[in-house]
Amino acid sequence: MTHPEAPDFLCKASGIAFAVEATTVGPSTSGILADHPDPKTPEEMTEFLAHYMPMKFGSSLTGKLKKKDKEGRNYWDRSDAADTPFLLAIADFHISGSQVSGGKQGSMTYTHSALWPYLYGHRVEWEIIDGQLIVRAVKGADHTYKGKTIETGFFDLPGAENISAVIFSNAGTLAKFDRMGIAAGFLPEDHKYVRVGYRLNPDPNAVHPLPFVEEIGEDYVEYWADQLQIFHNPRARIPLAEHVFSGLTQHFFRDGEQMSITPEGAVLASYTWILRLVDKT
Repeated sequence: MTHPEAPDFLCKASGIAFAVEATTVGPSTSGILADHPDPKTPEEMTEFLAHYMPMKFGSSLTGKLKKKDKEGRNYWDRSDAADTPFLLAIADFHISGSQVSGGKQGSMTYTHSALWPYLYGHRVEWEIIDGQLIVRAVKGADHTYKGKTIETGFFDLPGAENISAVIFSNAGTLAKFDRMGIAAGFLPEDHKYVRVGYRLNPDPNAVHPLPFVEEIGEDYVEYWADQLQIFHNPRARIPLAEHVFSGLTQHFFRDGEQMSITPEGAVLASYTWILRLVDKT
């Protein structure tokens, strides 16, 4: 892997080559998006994920899609990135830690649920018929917040055919580094770390994930790539081969339907509790 001036990474291995440009969703300091919603009810959370967060993701992604250098070249035209799959990697830090109080949800908590409907321009509807889960993708409406509207379907935008896939993770934070360090034997004295969250439910008719609570010690197993998600562009000029990220969660949109490959036991979302043990004597 090399780090040219742009894009951020050129990755090569035996039979594999692709380029990556990374971006983040940061707090808005001006404009209507600076007025961050405070969803408290399920209905308010639905609105938050259907409109506000797609605008936040869209701002960062379309900024990279449209950016050109002084010679008029896009990221995928530069250096050795040309003629290889080009990926955008995005992480969500849309609300600062100082704003997370009074019940507000922090970055990454639920926001991955807003990404794939924005990327593919569809939402998921489901129902149980004769005990069987039926899922269908339905064309989504554009995203509107306080009078501002953006078009849904990032992969349908002009020029987006040059984006082979979007990479996302809701676990690339300090908590993950803490867990990986503890698994390597660096547990601080008088401390306990506990991971709480939800895993994929393997039941094909399940509509809810499986909750879990796991104490983190030297026998704890986690990998750096865990919780990475790959969203493949169905219109990609240079598609990304599935085997490049085998073993990770991968999403596709084919023949009007969403399809996903998710490893067994995949964590969908989690918190890490840090407990300091105090001697009461």
